[in-house]
Amino acid sequence: MDLFRSEPVSQPLAARLRPSNLDEYVGQEHLLARGKPLREALEQGALHSMIFWGPPGVGKTTLARLLAQFCDAHFETVSAVLAGVKEIRQAVEVAKQQAAQYGRRTILFVDEVHRFNKSQQDAFLPFVEDGTLIFIGATTENPSFELNNALLSRARVYVLKSLDEDALRKLVNRALSEERGLGKRQLTVGDEAFKMLMAAADGDGRRMLNFLENASDLAEDGADIGVDLLQSLLGDSRRRFDKGGEAFYDQISALHKSVRGSNPDGALYWYARMLDGGCDPLYIARRVVRMASEDIGNADPRALSLCLSAWDVQERLGSPEGELAVAQAITYIACAPKSNAVYMGFKAAMREAAEHGSLEVPLHLRNAPTKLMKQLGYGEEYRYAHDEPDAYAAGEDYFPDQLEPRPYYQPVPRGLELKIGEKLRHLAELDRNSPRQRRKP
Repeated sequence: MDLFRSEPVSQPLAARLRPSNLDEYVGQEHLLARGKPLREALEQGALHSMIFWGPPGVGKTTLARLLAQFCDAHFETVSAVLAGVKEIRQAVEVAKQQAAQYGRRTILFVDEVHRFNKSQQDAFLPFVEDGTLIFIGATTENPSFELNNALLSRARVYVLKSLDEDALRKLVNRALSEERGLGKRQLTVGDEAFKMLMAAADGDGRRMLNFLENASDLAEDGADIGVDLLQSLLGDSRRRFDKGGEAFYDQISALHKSVRGSNPDGALYWYARMLDGGCDPLYIARRVVRMASEDIGNADPRALSLCLSAWDVQERLGSPEGELAVAQAITYIACAPKSNAVYMGFKAAMREAAEHGSLEVPLHLRNAPTKLMKQLGYGEEYRYAHDEPDAYAAGEDYFPDQLEPRPYYQPVPRGLELKIGEKLRHLAELDRNSPRQRRKP
């Protein structure tokens, strides 16, 4: 036996089923169906630089290869994870040779282009500009944040979507029927098993085919890939949740907006989605405390205390007790009266503090713990509110001498702020009936 001889390794199922033309491509009908923008551009021969933005396993690389084939263009590919400026220059030289010798255009496909730094992105801009290269980048991250403006201005962004049920079913049917897939083994997948595969894949076609191939390795030829087999294989397959990427911020945004919109059911759904995706519950607890101040504020001050308590329970007890406490806090603040008066007042005060610079504290508002400070007038003419009628020094001024008083905090007519607003209007009336205590700097 020759120990150094090995059998050729079979390609993974996802690679074997890679489509050979656009008609075999599954999904992205909003771009590739007849009359849609990308299909129209291709059929008119208007190939242009573009960026494919979408989640993993939706066919970004495959589509780029098919575009090159459709337009009879040479295809060069680099991975932003491994490549640098050197590889880009090599691709440029190949593109120039293809143009000179064969009159062919070259597509440079950059996978995970968001991992290129600014200088690397700038390296191929001149060659995109002069037509040496047609650039196609693939990214799972929001191009607005990850790519520089010069590159974005030279490429059209196409958003690729997660594969829906119909697209995933087509992939499974092809895998089971085609000889290059699993067709020779005459395997079947029932509706319940397909639903399990679809849930585990979470819109990722490559993930779906990998799960199916793993299941087929454990099944006999001609057998049904059943629920029990998939259950033992899949275990606890997490949904898509990139803790530093777009899905993360989209889902916390959806949770926050559900709370703000007084919809406890939507808030619970997005909370569950984040937990299901593997998000740290303590992160959610911290954000929920923020929501209590930003969107409820003094309309129901109990909201902040409840959210802090839920955070404390999560830290002390962990899961699942802590997660339930955070769920309680989420539903409470979703149902609570809403006010952003504190949030807006704080922002307005911060803007003015930055705009007006280091205005001095008026002398009457300063403490005078030393003899020198008293001699300089610190604390003179200060009116001790507790010595005034109703413990309110009507007409007193608490702003810097150069700044007119202004109402940053304006309570809304909801919850406890109804009462707070009534009190502030009463105090404002007292001020109007008292001479303003403006002192010279």
